[in-house]
Amino acid sequence: MRSNSRATSRLLSTAALLAVALSLCHAPVVRADDDDPGESRIRQGFAIAPVPLNLRGRNHALVGMGSYIVNAQGACSDCHTSPTFAAGGNPYLGEPKKINADGYMGGGGAYGPFISRNLTPDKTGMPGGSTFAEFVHTMRTGIDRDQAHPQFGPFLQVMPWPLYADLTDRDLLAIYEYLRAIPCVEGTPGLPAAPSAARCH
Repeated sequence: MRSNSRATSRLLSTAALLAVALSLCHAPVVRADDDDPGESRIRQGFAIAPVPLNLRGRNHALVGMGSYIVNAQGACSDCHTSPTFAAGGNPYLGEPKKINADGYMGGGGAYGPFISRNLTPDKTGMPGGSTFAEFVHTMRTGIDRDQAHPQFGPFLQVMPWPLYADLTDRDLLAIYEYLRAIPCVEGTPGLPAAPSAARCH
């Protein structure tokens, strides 16, 4: 009786080891650089950028990370690209996702009385016409430097700046560098009193 119990125990142990071995055979392969979340996010940022990027003179790591934050975490194009998706590329309709590259980050989305701003680089290369210091100030405080809607006070009312205010300085720099690398889109939506002169050239 005792020998049958030992044999059964050994058989169960062997079966358990075999099950573990088989599960390891089917486990996903993890590359060494996947241990560095920064590297994998930078790679993913470049993979998901919906527009060609101007990387000349840019810090590639910052641009890639900025794309990851803007496109995979921040959902920035949901408001700042109008319409967000290209024809036939709306995932909410069961279509394969395709961002509207022609209007990418060019603003124009209407949210009540507010129109989303154009965040693409102007002819000076500054995203939305803001220096990095101005960009950081807006993201940290929510104060609209353009005061496009003074009747609502100094703060941006739709843009979720309280969330972005908690990003690190490096994250904000990455976003700014990414926005500097995307193509310019003409127009100054969100700024009713803005001059009509070409902003890209």
